[in-house]
Amino acid sequence: MSIVQKSINALRILSADQIQKANSGHPGLPLGVAPTAYTIWSKMNFNPKNPNWINRDRFILSAGHGSALMYSLLHLFGFENMGIDELKNFRQLGSKTPGHPEYKHTAGVEISTGPLGAGMSNAVGMAMAEQHLGAIFNKDGYNLIDHYTYVLGGDGCMMEGITSEAMSLAGTLNLSKLIVFYDSNKISIEGDTDVAFTEDVQKKFEAFGFNNIVVEDGNDIDAIAAAIDKAKSQNQKPTLITVKTTIGYGAGKKAGTASVHGEPLGEEALKELRNNLNWDSNEPFAVSDDIYAHYRELAQKGAEKEQSWNKLFEEYSQKYPQDKQRWDEFFSDKYIKDLESNEDFWKYEDKKNATRASSGEVINKLKDIFPNLLGGSADLAPSNKTLMKDVEYFSSTCREGRNIHFGVRELAMGGIMNGIAAHSNLRVFGGTFFVFSDYIKPMMRLAALMGLPCIYVLTHDSIGVGEDGPTHEPIEQLAMLRAIPNFDVFRPCDYTETAAAYYSAMKSEDRPTAIALSRQNLRQISESSKEALKGAYVIKKEKGEKIDLILIATGSEVSLAIDTAEKLEQEGKSVRVVSMPCMDIFDRQDEAYRQSILPINVRARVGVEAGSRLCMSKYVGLDGEVLGMDTFGESAPADVLFEKFGFIVDNLLEISKKVIDRQKN
Repeated sequence: MSIVQKSINALRILSADQIQKANSGHPGLPLGVAPTAYTIWSKMNFNPKNPNWINRDRFILSAGHGSALMYSLLHLFGFENMGIDELKNFRQLGSKTPGHPEYKHTAGVEISTGPLGAGMSNAVGMAMAEQHLGAIFNKDGYNLIDHYTYVLGGDGCMMEGITSEAMSLAGTLNLSKLIVFYDSNKISIEGDTDVAFTEDVQKKFEAFGFNNIVVEDGNDIDAIAAAIDKAKSQNQKPTLITVKTTIGYGAGKKAGTASVHGEPLGEEALKELRNNLNWDSNEPFAVSDDIYAHYRELAQKGAEKEQSWNKLFEEYSQKYPQDKQRWDEFFSDKYIKDLESNEDFWKYEDKKNATRASSGEVINKLKDIFPNLLGGSADLAPSNKTLMKDVEYFSSTCREGRNIHFGVRELAMGGIMNGIAAHSNLRVFGGTFFVFSDYIKPMMRLAALMGLPCIYVLTHDSIGVGEDGPTHEPIEQLAMLRAIPNFDVFRPCDYTETAAAYYSAMKSEDRPTAIALSRQNLRQISESSKEALKGAYVIKKEKGEKIDLILIATGSEVSLAIDTAEKLEQEGKSVRVVSMPCMDIFDRQDEAYRQSILPINVRARVGVEAGSRLCMSKYVGLDGEVLGMDTFGESAPADVLFEKFGFIVDNLLEISKKVIDRQKN
């Protein structure tokens, strides 16, 4: 048996052993895909000793349930902290080998995958990032950013809508350095894929604008290698390489069946696998020295590629000193420091304005401070105000463009943003109507899980949408997003708080931010301030030493709360108004600050927010009240709806008096 075949079989055996020891996992994909994975990795440029080399080829396992294969590759190629003991700890608490690959947790994992199809959209984002950075920095003979992006998915990934969304855009953009591998084993959890999936994937990808290559035998590594070479031989289109495999290859009667997808082989089938592969040891996790030597030899080629790149970079630095300085700034925290010292960022015109319009102004200030900022909208730029003025669109003919046409593809937009953010030091925002955050939410959750500082520009944030009606009026979305761990949600009341939201988002290194913005015009509140960066602050101080009532509000309801407080003051009440643009950040403040804003001894509290009551409830307590939304909205002019649902001074006044009286009694 050749050393190559032995090395492929090592991937199969190690994967199966991990799953058997954990008594949990998915052996089907690793057994079928091992030859494909081996061939891809043997051709990739990367250095296991420096997994963060910027010009490495990217590999994304979109079918993240095949993680045992990923960890076997990382171990055999010699990645840090991936010794054999980590494989033995597969799926165990605290290991580097969790059930699905996790970004920043395991060296060599480019992005967290598991939800099928997500990795496909991430790969499109990474391929876009590669093209963008190359357009900015590459010179004739000095291709500093010049790598391929490989993504591997299965039938499940191809069924998911996010894949079609993302690949449609990839074809439109002619991302020729994107190579998509389709593990076509014709098996799903419920049986043969024909029960629910009979489309011609190749024709679909052809319609997207892809090259199509089919490898009929998933064990034919020469054919797989030739397919990769063919994909690389052109620069017009992305490529789909369909590899026809047998799920659970080598596992006796289980091979080619649905049962091998997601459960350990069992001792008998594992023994049969070893026999069928002519594996010379029955000891779990035993790999011979010649196999390790072969993988280390492959890894050394990658290390040499990086050494050559380092030499090229030194020559580039000498020949193009200004570009070298720009490079250093681009991949540092310089732009953050520029933001901190930029007072113009906080200046605004004192006129009524929708916070979506204020957001547009802020974005256009940020675009001059942050040359590494990209962004766009799901075909709503005029409404979301996401256009960066005097900046080109990223396209097949303009890779340096920073505006992005995502098209009406909210879910893929979220996944593509994650890919762009995970690639290097690019910052990215994406916009849509707030109600359609429902479509992005799975990718927002993954961004939070990975600690990617993506920015979501979510306009039309309440019943203030008006005539478009309840399908377009967000109610529960604020509560939904605030429930995501490691995720900041801002709802600013005016320009200053909108600027604070973006300031916080741009300074974040490990947390995404959503900014909910009004469609309707709001007045600028002179008392609003940078204190918004603490999540909540006193925007209107009480008149007396004793506080009779605290009004807590967000966004468009802050001015309503202030107007109501002034009415109450005319009746001799001492009322504090707290603006709470970001509950998440406020909750992270120390207890002393939180007590200074919401004193524990003041139990008369009313929260007001044109959304679900759920979030405000914890701040007003059992003795307080919340003016919020318990139903869906309706279709009517915005001011009519605000009156119908009680977001007017008279109603808030009545609620406030009731709470004050209740405390007196």
